[in-house]
Amino acid sequence: METVEKHLLEWLRDAHAMEQQAEQMLKSQASRIENYPQIRQRIEQHLDQTRSQSKRVESCIERYDKSTSFTKDATGKMAAMAQAVGGVFSSDEIVKGCIASYAFEHMEIASYKALIATAEKVGDSETKRICEEILAEEEAMAAWLEQHAPQTIDEYFERDMHPQESSKR
Repeated sequence: METVEKHLLEWLRDAHAMEQQAEQMLKSQASRIENYPQIRQRIEQHLDQTRSQSKRVESCIERYDKSTSFTKDATGKMAAMAQAVGGVFSSDEIVKGCIASYAFEHMEIASYKALIATAEKVGDSETKRICEEILAEEEAMAAWLEQHAPQTIDEYFERDMHPQESSKR
């Protein structure tokens, strides 16, 4: 296998591990969000997309007759669990979660742009197409988070400054 194809396969495995990590993070976030139904709904929607993304990336790997990397997937899942547990005791978890999610989406965006360029270089039009689809979904999630961050922060401070009133809402 040529060097560029080796990199493509390695980066596809990285992307698969990244999607596995994203799935764990999103599941953890969604399970703890109580007072922000709009965010919870969007996270659950993106969780479904993430599961699909993982399968689509896996299909790209399988076309090269290779399996996903158990080590990378396991490491990604452990990192996601550690991140999720770290936010459990934080009163401002919703804000920190939005920041972390926004940063993670941009890491995914950069990864898929690299995969698209690499797939194009080796002439793998199917991987390129799949990565372009996933890229659009990641960009949409990042844009949604950016658009809703100010409102989320406002809601957080409203709840933080008036805890008795917000528990009645």
